[in-house]
Amino acid sequence: MTTPPLLTLLQSIRSIPRLRTGLGALLAVAILAAAGPAPAQTPPPPASDPVVAKVNGAEIHQSDLALAEEDVGPNIPAATPEAKREWLINYLTDMALLSQQAEAQKVQDEPEFKRRLAFMREKALMEALLGDIGKTALTPEAMRSVYDEAVKQISDEQEVHARHILFRVPDAKDEKASKAAEDKAKAALARIKGGEDFAAVAKELTEDPPGKQDGGDLGYFTKDQMVPEFSEKAFSMEKGQVSGPVKTAFGWHIIKVEDKRKRKPPEFDAVKDQIETFVTRKAQVELLNKLRQQAKIERLDKPAPSSKPGAAPSDKPAAAPANKPAATDPKKN
Repeated sequence: MTTPPLLTLLQSIRSIPRLRTGLGALLAVAILAAAGPAPAQTPPPPASDPVVAKVNGAEIHQSDLALAEEDVGPNIPAATPEAKREWLINYLTDMALLSQQAEAQKVQDEPEFKRRLAFMREKALMEALLGDIGKTALTPEAMRSVYDEAVKQISDEQEVHARHILFRVPDAKDEKASKAAEDKAKAALARIKGGEDFAAVAKELTEDPPGKQDGGDLGYFTKDQMVPEFSEKAFSMEKGQVSGPVKTAFGWHIIKVEDKRKRKPPEFDAVKDQIETFVTRKAQVELLNKLRQQAKIERLDKPAPSSKPGAAPSDKPAAAPANKPAATDPKKN
């Protein structure tokens, strides 16, 4: 297993939810049940973490409210800060009462409870370790290094600002429909060469619905954002140039290049949150890879894979399916 490449991780971090550091309601109940009521004589709490309530002697601290809020999250009813605080205290009070009753009924001695408690303990330890690793890795130097590396990969990339007029061919195998669409494209090109405004002709004729509103404007795009035939032509043209008919999987296009430029990287502050997530995830992935490489992991639920002479086992994931093009826009999904 290897650490994903920089750009792959940058693209994927948006789809990865943040790790929760709370122990969860179940673990809180489990710990309260296992610990039992607080003893009568306990050290006074620190001034920074005062006791806000007691339930049969068991203390609820200010810090417990933060844990409960993290655990319950969006399920807390929308309310004023004071009403929210009251809700959390009631939540923890109910939790304490139920956990004390569970202990009285010896729930903590049941095998299923012990298995669940062991699972939640491991999960809490995992999340605590990953949280610590992420915080340790998140230095200003590491963040700036990631940004600078990403900028290097972006700064040499070219972008084109183009418009297009599309005449669709629903079935690529339909030669008659393709010929008719090509003839429409040639007729539109003749009008543009005759002096008509490209955007005006696009609004009138294009079969790309958004193009009827914006004159076929595609904005700025990089070469890999468009289907190959479209990109090859657009990036080979000069500013202000209009192409002849270009065939793609969508149909026939007339392309006008409005501008060409080097891709401008975003400012550091604009992507700071993404960089923080990337640095955190990268450190966590590297730790997990290291531990997996050092560990002896055995699968007992299925036979070991048969090894062929000269073949080595692979831990590479299956290739993802190629993106399918959109219905009318030459941009890739």
